[in-house]
Amino acid sequence: MSNIHPLDYDLEAVRAEWIGKLISESSGRYPVEYDPIRRHCHMVGDLNPAFLDPVSAGEGPYGSVISPPSMLPTYFASGGPWPPNKASGSDTDTPLFTFGVPTPGDRGINMEVAWEFLAPIRVGDVLRLELRIADIFKKPIKLDPHAIWIVVETSFMNQENAVVAKWRNTMLVHRSPDQVSRDAEREAAGATAGGDA
Repeated sequence: MSNIHPLDYDLEAVRAEWIGKLISESSGRYPVEYDPIRRHCHMVGDLNPAFLDPVSAGEGPYGSVISPPSMLPTYFASGGPWPPNKASGSDTDTPLFTFGVPTPGDRGINMEVAWEFLAPIRVGDVLRLELRIADIFKKPIKLDPHAIWIVVETSFMNQENAVVAKWRNTMLVHRSPDQVSRDAEREAAGATAGGDA
């Protein structure tokens, strides 16, 4: 649970420290391969020849089989589900949705996900990703006038370090109603004490 009172929260200092900061990175365990693409497409019912047929794909606009975009984040650009990666030095008290950024609140809502695909991902490509903090700002909501918004951007790169795709995720982090009430009581007590001085 966050212990930062909104009056003690220095947004500009947080922005200066965190925007552009590398939060995580990973590399795909395996290159982009035909068979995982085939199995994925058959599982989801996607019969696009650009993903399944080397002959048709070779005659198409990309000149070869390409990967479905849905396979990019969890399969070809990460460590994959097995064998599991060993976490090192992870803070189990830090909410995942804040990415480590300090905030007054500890309740998270995923607000928006946006993808941009910049280049085809071909069989044989070796992918990696880098996740960075892109923006942090305060924007009030009805529940919490001190809600903090965190935007992260993941860049997916091939073996030539060309960015093939970008993923932006916007998170809203707010305080619970109880925390808002407690913080308001502290503000009121501070104002009263200041007025009595």
